[in-house]
Amino acid sequence: MNNAIDDITFDDFLKVDVRVGTVIDAQPYPEARRPAIKLWVDFGDEIGVKKSSAQITLHYIPEDLIGRQVMAVVNFPPRQIGKFMSEILVLGASDPEGGIVLIAPDKKIPNGNRMH
Repeated sequence: MNNAIDDITFDDFLKVDVRVGTVIDAQPYPEARRPAIKLWVDFGDEIGVKKSSAQITLHYIPEDLIGRQVMAVVNFPPRQIGKFMSEILVLGASDPEGGIVLIAPDKKIPNGNRMH
């Protein structure tokens, strides 16, 4: 396994638009190939509400996600996940068992704020 990390420029980094949003709805997605939850995330007036399919079922259930702030990439092109159009990439990291743990601010901040 190669652990090398490819360098990017600062300009490359600036192209990735990561914003904070609040989950306003979350629904099970049993039709997905891998267990997933459909999320609707509010990014405030500038971006609005965007949808995502997230493989986060090991640590989260839909009803516990509503009202939770998350970080997401908002400028990827939409991607069809089964019959669901995913518009953003909600960010997380793998725990030792391979479950995804969501990345979020540790204090409440306004929806739509960009990561710096």
